[in-house]
Amino acid sequence: MGIPSLIQDLALILMVAGVVTLIFKKLKQPLVLGYIMAGVIVSPNLPITMSVVDHEDIETWSSLGVMFLLFTLGLDFSFKKILKMGFAPIVAALTIVFCMMVIGYSVAMSFGWSEMNGLFLAGMLAMSSTTIIYKAFDDLGLMQQKFTSLVMSVLILEDILAIVLMVMLGTIGKGGNSDNSQLFSSVMSIGFFLILWFVVGLFLVPTILRETRKLMNDEVLLIFSLGLCCFMAVFATLVGFSSAFGAFVMGSILAETVDAKRIEKIVKPVKDLFGAIFFVSVGMLVDVSIIAEQWLAIVVLTLAILIGQSLFGTFGYLISGQSLKAAMRCGFSMAQIGEFSFIIATLGLELGVISDFLYPVVVTVSVITTFLTPYMIRGAVPAYGFVEKVIPRSVIRRIDRMTGSLDTSEDDESKEYWKPLLIEMLVNVLIYSCLTTAVLVIMVSFVNPAIIDMSVPEARQWVQYGCAIVTILLMSPFLRAILMKKNKSDEFKHLWLKSRGNRAPLIATIIARDILSIAFIFAAISTTTQLPVIVAVVLAFIINHLIYKSDFIKYISIRLERLFIQNLRSKDYAERASGKRRPLFEGHLLDRDIHISLIEVPQRSLWAGKTLKELDLGSRFNVHVSSIMRGDRKINIPSGSDVIFPLDQLNVIGNDEQLQNLNNVMKQEVYPEVEDYEGRDMKLRRFVLRPDSPFIGNSLITLRLRDIYNCMLVGLEEGDENLSKVNPRYNFCVGDILWIVGEERDVKRLATEI
Repeated sequence: MGIPSLIQDLALILMVAGVVTLIFKKLKQPLVLGYIMAGVIVSPNLPITMSVVDHEDIETWSSLGVMFLLFTLGLDFSFKKILKMGFAPIVAALTIVFCMMVIGYSVAMSFGWSEMNGLFLAGMLAMSSTTIIYKAFDDLGLMQQKFTSLVMSVLILEDILAIVLMVMLGTIGKGGNSDNSQLFSSVMSIGFFLILWFVVGLFLVPTILRETRKLMNDEVLLIFSLGLCCFMAVFATLVGFSSAFGAFVMGSILAETVDAKRIEKIVKPVKDLFGAIFFVSVGMLVDVSIIAEQWLAIVVLTLAILIGQSLFGTFGYLISGQSLKAAMRCGFSMAQIGEFSFIIATLGLELGVISDFLYPVVVTVSVITTFLTPYMIRGAVPAYGFVEKVIPRSVIRRIDRMTGSLDTSEDDESKEYWKPLLIEMLVNVLIYSCLTTAVLVIMVSFVNPAIIDMSVPEARQWVQYGCAIVTILLMSPFLRAILMKKNKSDEFKHLWLKSRGNRAPLIATIIARDILSIAFIFAAISTTTQLPVIVAVVLAFIINHLIYKSDFIKYISIRLERLFIQNLRSKDYAERASGKRRPLFEGHLLDRDIHISLIEVPQRSLWAGKTLKELDLGSRFNVHVSSIMRGDRKINIPSGSDVIFPLDQLNVIGNDEQLQNLNNVMKQEVYPEVEDYEGRDMKLRRFVLRPDSPFIGNSLITLRLRDIYNCMLVGLEEGDENLSKVNPRYNFCVGDILWIVGEERDVKRLATEI
């Protein structure tokens, strides 16, 4: 029986990818480039090497790769993290994405490419690579720098925008046009399903994980997590989105659970395997002949990314409130494109709306810009030095003062209460409206028609009334939340008592939510029953009042909300209990140009086993260790007598330069790696003491066998089977048979002297 072509192709892909990535690892280049190069090697476009047999199977595996890549990206994403970022990263991300999309579209039009090529190219050029930038920061030892957290915040937002952009481009590609109403409909549907899936997912998934935690070993959790990922991918496809979008949503839901890090760890090998196949498939679509033909486009696009991201990235961070130096370091760091560009390009090819030449061009540009990323990051500081020489110092100080104005706080007491109240009311109404709409659509479109069709004609009218009642009962906890949330909050009470002028707009918010609730009830009645409009409206008013007054519905609504909040905050509680969350006082430090960084003690560190007093980090590096994380244990405000162990995580307070210096020295002061593994192997040898042996008449105490020879006496041989334990004061005699264990070189040295 022959081997299936899929197995042959996988063997070829993985072997070539393994060899090529080893080379790239040796050259200290990103592994993504190694996978792409492996794809070029096994591609039919390179006839001088072996190539894959069945392209369709590889495309299926690469689709799984995209899905698992976005699933793990979702696991590292947090909606709460986005909400806590504030306004500045949003300004920077939107500015950079918009400007780069304009550049991408303009370049396509200047080359005379089609409008679809221009739109998809705009999307490809807009997204920097989170993976590549993170690795570059890590390789350059910059993870403790303050500006890196600013870059990562914007990259997270860009990932979200990339997901939205994929759905919009998919809609345009399927429709073949860029009609504004179609785009608006796509964005609205994305928002609706995101809110619905996130709320329902956070209500169900953490609850299931919490109730089954004792049964969830790593194997079961892996299967369960991947099952959820695939389920959401299928569901997203059924409602008109991509499987990758569904996988990302499920990843972001699981990211809010206590088990998020554990899931991320056990899913990583699966993601690495399928992700490697995806990037290899990217390289397989690269045609060297097309690259030769489109060399000018490649050069122009490379320069557009390097210059565009440097300039507009700097501008985006500037207007978001960063200093000129920080903005330049951030902007220069983002001058490349990566995995989302490949995914968008793959989407364009699957829809058949972009030209074949565009894919290899974008991949080539990505390879070039990825290679140049470390140099761009390093070049930011010299570039700032050049700007300092060209631009007067007073102008730079004025720019820094102007951009810093975004951080100033508003002291207007009225705004201080109105703004959070209105925002929270709007968010609550939006979330509960989505849930109410989902219940209404499911009941009216699927459940109610099925029940009514099964009923006998004589009772159909009463069945319709029953369906309307059930629908309203299922909606009622969410309707009550729309009606009552924030009506008794501190902000509402303060504004009501503070001024009579506030009461009219506060009453208006109550009336508006009443109207919305009545509209939902009316929709449930009118779409299920044949009642006249006026009767349906009157019933809607009465039912709305009953919902407002019902203690039972109040109990159900509060119970559901508390369970949701418990699930939403469970990860925060666990991280706070284990000390993994950064302390609240860090925000006050940022204003003083110092911050907290988490630094891990290397496994082979020379510092291990020493106390903080012996290390004297305060005098050597001018930093403070605020806490030590050791497994699940957290040591707050450690004393000088606390000992450092390998893999301890230190929360260290200092500025960028101090933290960078500490991190560099810590990585340098380590034990050398063991290379002679054979020489370190332990050997057990038998020695018979001769009359001229220096051991004769001496004991273990005087011989110092461990200290001088690094060997250990196991025992004295007695007969053929027994070994007796040796008293340290026993004086050895001629003919004693010693069994000694030690490393091979030490045993050999001992043999020459014994």
